[in-house]
Amino acid sequence: MILIGSGTLITRDAGEPLICDGCAAVSGNIIQDRGTTAEMKAKYPEHEFVDAAGGLIMPGLINAHMHIYSAFARGMSLEGPPNKDFIQILENLWWRLDKALNLKDVEYSALATYIDCVKNGVTTVFDHHASQRHVAGSLAVIAEAAKKLGVRTSLCYEVSDRDGGATADAAIKENADFIKYAAADQTDMIKGMFGLHASMTLSPATLEKCVNAMNGLNAGFHVHTAEGAQDLRDSLEKYGAPVVERLYKAGILGGKTIAVHCVHINEREMDMLAQTGTAVVHNPESNMGNAVGAADVLAMLKKGVLAGMGTDGYTADMFESLKCANLIHKHVKADPSVSWAEPPQMLFENNRAIAGHYFDKPLGVIKKGAYADIIIAAYDAPTPVNAGNIDAHMHFGLMGRCVTDTMINGAFVVRNRALARMDEKEIYTECRAQAADFWKRV
Repeated sequence: MILIGSGTLITRDAGEPLICDGCAAVSGNIIQDRGTTAEMKAKYPEHEFVDAAGGLIMPGLINAHMHIYSAFARGMSLEGPPNKDFIQILENLWWRLDKALNLKDVEYSALATYIDCVKNGVTTVFDHHASQRHVAGSLAVIAEAAKKLGVRTSLCYEVSDRDGGATADAAIKENADFIKYAAADQTDMIKGMFGLHASMTLSPATLEKCVNAMNGLNAGFHVHTAEGAQDLRDSLEKYGAPVVERLYKAGILGGKTIAVHCVHINEREMDMLAQTGTAVVHNPESNMGNAVGAADVLAMLKKGVLAGMGTDGYTADMFESLKCANLIHKHVKADPSVSWAEPPQMLFENNRAIAGHYFDKPLGVIKKGAYADIIIAAYDAPTPVNAGNIDAHMHFGLMGRCVTDTMINGAFVVRNRALARMDEKEIYTECRAQAADFWKRV
């Protein structure tokens, strides 16, 4: 048994959202109990005690859409004029980058990204991968990196026709093979989904192949959906329907499917997402950076869409994305009264619900029976912290770098801001050498 106490325990359990001088009791990989520090020490004497030193004790964060393969783009400079629209960003940056990746690049991109995640308090990562000239086995390489660091993760490979039918077929096989591999893993730490790039790079024939390949597999699709206006125009011109409607007709939507972005969709499409139980993942910083617009997740939430939050590879800090989600909708709607409660709902409640579609036990909550994914954040607040203002402190006080300790599945992967399982300096030294070589190949 491990007791994590002497801090403000934020449970994310509506029945008891906050315990002052709280403590979580962990047995194996499961949360066994919670209460005040005094209560837990009296109930479980002579057990290991981890002192939060007055900080915040919280459930680990969930990133519902990440791109590990983008890690080596940080600081990279490519020749050519600035990109002026979303398609140019794809063609001149990301599609050049993913074609240059080899499996060693993939490995160190994964290690670097997962390190960044756990040090920012993210304990579960839903990733969407591409390495177009090294498709086969790429998801297994990422999974191995996750295992080494002790990260809970869901992986998929983005199927696309942009590099020809043979590459698309290889991507379909990679998804199916990995879903089967993950299903056989009894740890509940690795899950597989079926990745699709976007409607605009997927022909009807390829979509049909993907649907057929999913027969007998208990998994969902993970697809970029109407991220840019170009995706919408392509779907209307070629298929006479907007993107969500096209995906609905193709059999892609459903309770285990994640539709990412959904910037350029209409109210009828929102209703389709709600009626099919399809989850939407909002990525506010990425949408701003790519200048594609702002998804109207406020309207989606009102319609009952399960809208969560991701970073799209833009950052590993979910607190940063929380702040951005709060601001972007105020800015777009020119209304300072909106988007206060919704971003915390997306990050802390809906991401937990999305993860619940794939993982066997609850995540994102500190209560008996949930997985022991717990973080400690050093936060000496200048104002009182109570059950009614938790989210205000998240909006204006917390950031990923406040996280000092990260426990995943009952084991610490970060202690006192240092990796517990691997040598961070050694990994980053190799990452920099690998990235320098990679830049020469892009």
